[in-house]
Amino acid sequence: MAFINDADRKAEVEDDKTQEGIKTAVKLVREAVFRIEDVIDEYTSCGEQQPSDPGCVVLPCEPAVFIQTMTLRLQIAFKIKGIKLQVREIKERSERDGFLIQSSLEQAPATSSRNRDVTLHNLQMLPFYTEEADVVGFEVPKAELIGWLVKGRAKRTVISLIGMGGQGKTTLAKKVFDNKEVIGYFNCHAWVTVSQSYTVDGLLRDMLQQFCKEKKEVPPADIATMNRDSLIKEVRSYLQQKRYVVLFDDVWNEHFWDEIEFALIDDENGSRIFITTRDMRVASCSKKTSFVEVHELQPLTHEKSFELFCRKAFRYDLNGCCPQNLMGISSEIVKKCEGLPLAIVAIGGLLSTKGRDAFEWEFFSQNLSLELHKNSHLDAITKILAFSYHDLPYYLKECFLYFGIYPEDHEVKSKRLIRQWVAEGFIKQEGRKTLEEVAKEYLTELVNRSLVQVSSLTMDGKIRSCRIHDLLRDMILRKCKDLSFCHFISEDGESDLSGIVRRLSISSRADSLMRSIESSDVRSLFVFIREDLSEDFVKILFTNSKPLKVLDFEDAGVYHEDATIDRIVKNLGD
Repeated sequence: MAFINDADRKAEVEDDKTQEGIKTAVKLVREAVFRIEDVIDEYTSCGEQQPSDPGCVVLPCEPAVFIQTMTLRLQIAFKIKGIKLQVREIKERSERDGFLIQSSLEQAPATSSRNRDVTLHNLQMLPFYTEEADVVGFEVPKAELIGWLVKGRAKRTVISLIGMGGQGKTTLAKKVFDNKEVIGYFNCHAWVTVSQSYTVDGLLRDMLQQFCKEKKEVPPADIATMNRDSLIKEVRSYLQQKRYVVLFDDVWNEHFWDEIEFALIDDENGSRIFITTRDMRVASCSKKTSFVEVHELQPLTHEKSFELFCRKAFRYDLNGCCPQNLMGISSEIVKKCEGLPLAIVAIGGLLSTKGRDAFEWEFFSQNLSLELHKNSHLDAITKILAFSYHDLPYYLKECFLYFGIYPEDHEVKSKRLIRQWVAEGFIKQEGRKTLEEVAKEYLTELVNRSLVQVSSLTMDGKIRSCRIHDLLRDMILRKCKDLSFCHFISEDGESDLSGIVRRLSISSRADSLMRSIESSDVRSLFVFIREDLSEDFVKILFTNSKPLKVLDFEDAGVYHEDATIDRIVKNLGD
């Protein structure tokens, strides 16, 4: 699993050719793991069918049973030998490909990879060069954040701006940070970009150098060689009796405040620390020693989204006004962005280079998922969103990928999801907590990381239902395919059942496709068809799904009124 995790992360930053090689290696490893699971299950099943008298294996009191047992064990032994050979071949191939990958990295990167890197960099730098007139939909949160900065208590306060990737946190923070009222209120200002890889020493040096540069002062001569303790003392000394504001942009580590707080002195003069993050836990951590204000950034409304889209798509030829023949399709494209400024800006910018033919735009809209993956101007969107996925600990990655099993725009009931996670074996025992309690904590962590959106709450404030952003779902579906996590039979025609099918999600009539899984050992099956299942469908399904451990067809009916759940479950494996 560690190999798969590392390979998946590496594939994100490689060129197209290398990506395909890594994905192939991951698929082979996955299939080897699946075959190991099959052998273990087969051996366990064989053991359960043994006669209760242990002497029967040694003394052939029942020759037929003895022969059958030894035959099964011999078959299992041959399968284990085959798996060992397969693993050895994968290892040799990985070592061989590893050399090729190293060689390719020494050469100039592929044009497509270079284009993607430029686009990704441009999107990341966009907040720093966006004109005030191009910022849409942030009027209310901007006013609230400025108020928190320049008004209120004298005690040092930590202000956190939270939202999913691409939601415009940095753009909004930059407009607030550069506001004239904010600039005039504080004696010292520093903007520090943190991101996922940082050192505390580096942040402290950056902060101190910005303070000195702002006042046209010379930094300490030995600043480059100072250790952390010296840097903390230097920063504290510099900030004595000064009202300061420090903005830490893109914080990921929930323990970040513990590492930085001692350098930020509190003289009770209205100093502020401003943090942008995707993770609610970052904001919660500072509550232990500071006053805290939290603003959770909301998606843009459809009206504001459409306004932003038009400014990008029609800025230079139609003065930001959408032509009548493109009104409908433009609204449809904007709707698919679900209020995410990053996607609206990137897609609007790309469409500004296309003609004004409605048919061409319609074709683009219908193939948006493919464009997000293949188009070098758009796949940077997915990369920015994927940062959150790759930051997840391994035990949460499979839980997050599970949202891809559900159809688009499906509202997921938390109880249903938690039971599925437990049945899959994703949840590990923690002390005296039940597995369901641990699973609820996993779900809460995904919400806190801005990866899952809460749709509704129970009366006591617990998560009743949730969903994910459509663009995150597109990313998940690609991960499911690359990692052989799940296969799909859906209404959009996707029915790739190549290789070993472990999880199968069906959201369209699939009677004609049942033959495709007759030789597959499906372990988890999900049916999202909102109609009664036919007798033939159920019969074929259960006959070929003996190793099934997760079965969910809550949304579907049963083919006959007397075919109860108990009866169906009883017939499983017959």
